Amino acid sequence: MPSPLSRLFARTPQRVQRDTLELELDDGRRIEVQRVRDPRARRLRLSVDERGARLTLPVRASLVSGDRFLHEHRDWLAMQLDRHLPEDGSAVALVPYETALLPLRGGEVPVHWSQGRCLRIARDEAGIHVQLTARTTDASLRRALRAFYEAEARADVGRWLPRYLAGLPRAPRQLRLKVMSSQWGSLAPDGSLALDLALVLARPPAFEYVLVHELCHLLQANHSPAFWAEVEARFPDWRDERAYFHREGRRLKATLRTLLAG
Repeated sequence: MPSPLSRLFARTPQRVQRDTLELELDDGRRIEVQRVRDPRARRLRLSVDERGARLTLPVRASLVSGDRFLHEHRDWLAMQLDRHLPEDGSAVALVPYETALLPLRGGEVPVHWSQGRCLRIARDEAGIHVQLTARTTDASLRRALRAFYEAEARADVGRWLPRYLAGLPRAPRQLRLKVMSSQWGSLAPDGSLALDLALVLARPPAFEYVLVHELCHLLQANHSPAFWAEVEARFPDWRDERAYFHREGRRLKATLRTLLAG
């Protein structure tokens, strides 16, 4: 039985706590910053990725010190946020009856809006057709767009996968499409394959390269020379597509997040 003294000095388990705060930048923009109090953090830290700005505080740091740190780094924050916007400086907006183009497979596809009895998004040779109802909400429209992009991505994988299965020890156990912050794909130890949904916005060879990359992890669960030899044998142009992601990756991820999250 623990002694009273050991109970006194026992560390209370601490959990990560999250909330958001609003910050006005010097250019007048008002942004939301995710504030995270993390027991593993040793210092105040500000970071930016496709999801936005994040302020991390150690457990003992005060909210006042965090706010001061945030305001002191407003210029840096504005510069980093601009880096994560699409190249033209703006993100694609999803506005009923106004959005004229949507990104898909490395290009932009015309959007045709209409009203009907059910919410539906489909594609044909003329473009993407979005049918709204009188009760369609912003959230339901974005869910429908995500389902549309997932269906398009699965169709691509379904076309490419059969040609690469020969020579693999097994097929992927399942495929999940996710919104990933930094990775483009991953392969779990049980053979489950996860791919970033933003890949469907990329040019098709780049998407196909990521699929091949992850399939080769069924042969080599590392990034050794042997792994890259497997990739080279199946997809000789992989270097070009990796360079494409270095140029376009942040824009693709930021565009998808804006479309799906508003």
